[in-house]
Amino acid sequence: MASSAAPRTLCGIPTSTSSASSTRATTTASLSLPSTRFLPRTSLRGLSSVGFGSDPTFSHHVATKLRSFKSYGKPVRGVASMAKKSVGDLTEADLKGKKVFVRADLNVPLDENQNITDDTRIRAAIPTIKHLISKGAKVLLSSHLGRPKGVTPKYSLAPLVPRLTELLGIQVVKADDCIGPEVEKLVASLPEGGVLLLENVRFYKEEEKNDPEFAKKLASLADLYVNDAFGTAHRAHASTEGVTKFLKPSVAGFLLQKELDYLVGAVSSPKRPFAAIVGGSKVSSKIGVIESLLEKCDILLLGGGMIFTFYKAQGLSVGSSLVEEDKLDLATSLLAKAKAKGVSLLLPSDVVIADKFAPDAESKVVPSTSIPDGWMGLDIGPDSVKTFNEALETTQTVIWNGPMGVFEFDKFAVGTEAVAKKLADLSGKGVTTIIGGGDSVAAVEKVGVANVMSHISTGGGASLELLEGKELPGVIALDEALVAA
Repeated sequence: MASSAAPRTLCGIPTSTSSASSTRATTTASLSLPSTRFLPRTSLRGLSSVGFGSDPTFSHHVATKLRSFKSYGKPVRGVASMAKKSVGDLTEADLKGKKVFVRADLNVPLDENQNITDDTRIRAAIPTIKHLISKGAKVLLSSHLGRPKGVTPKYSLAPLVPRLTELLGIQVVKADDCIGPEVEKLVASLPEGGVLLLENVRFYKEEEKNDPEFAKKLASLADLYVNDAFGTAHRAHASTEGVTKFLKPSVAGFLLQKELDYLVGAVSSPKRPFAAIVGGSKVSSKIGVIESLLEKCDILLLGGGMIFTFYKAQGLSVGSSLVEEDKLDLATSLLAKAKAKGVSLLLPSDVVIADKFAPDAESKVVPSTSIPDGWMGLDIGPDSVKTFNEALETTQTVIWNGPMGVFEFDKFAVGTEAVAKKLADLSGKGVTTIIGGGDSVAAVEKVGVANVMSHISTGGGASLELLEGKELPGVIALDEALVAA
């Protein structure tokens, strides 16, 4: 990008441009940016938006490069600190006839009739289970469901058996407990290539307490351990961390490994330009993620209710939107840090506002510097969608966590759907697109483009902690991978 490029303006707020190196985009929007209103309550969905005009010379430079990091099959392994031995590293000799304790995340939603309403997590666990049974292993499948207080029938894993049986193509046997003599008998009778589903491990309070004796009882059922439950890997529980002290080898399943490959590997050494979109209601819940990404990304989009704290910190009106008054100084410091590091901080130039939080609210599009008192923003506006798409067009890696607006209301789902479709388009061109769990996953599924993204994370909290740079207990406990030559 030529350093002589003319400054760009959005809603009358100037932005500046500067030179860019081959590894880092340094176009930096002025931090006195327009405001948006959204999410009067913490329970509402995030609003991510942008106020950025991409430089055409820079865009052309990026567009002419080969976008070839699409890796649906075997992604590049993650950084050394998270490079763990994988189930794929085990041979048939390692597995045939062996009892394998597999911790999966089968915490799926059930309706009032105990019918599964979303089997995504079950399907995500199938590749690891199929691999093990194809090698003649005896699979002892463990998971939690819900938040039971002791033995709670409605949280039994029994409703999962038919779907597991269908997806695996073999009859899955169900135990009435996860430890004890009766379970031991079922394990002893399990044939090679068989699957035994243990009962909800959280029926025991010792699970979440990571009680060593409980972990030892679980481990006594098996010969080795596979953790494929990324969604609980950030918790040191008996079935995710404790059992590794008694079972060797302890390795990552295919799903867990893929999560590490993308969320650690792609972020630590992304193809650039690298953009991150972070939403959420409160700055306080995403401080770690924002600070971590400011060290790594070239373009950062901040959305959700947190936006209004950033705007109020700059003296802009936020109307009836959520503001964390005690985080105004923090917002100012984060904006300054982005500018100092040459990170393009992207904020909205217009917003769809509503007179109330409802699907039938009166709405209109206004510049984000001109939102009337008593109104709240429920989606990004068409100008923001345009500039957002232009900014994303320059990228080769994008991580998204947080929808653009109240996408549950069709009237205010336009921005989220536009971003989801843009990422799908970029994914088709070879850009690495990572959907980091939570509401963003629901958004791309609603739009129907989840299957074309490079990676859809199965863990909300675990995804965020990885993006923050934190170590996950359930991952750290696994055996280290052999360093490739």
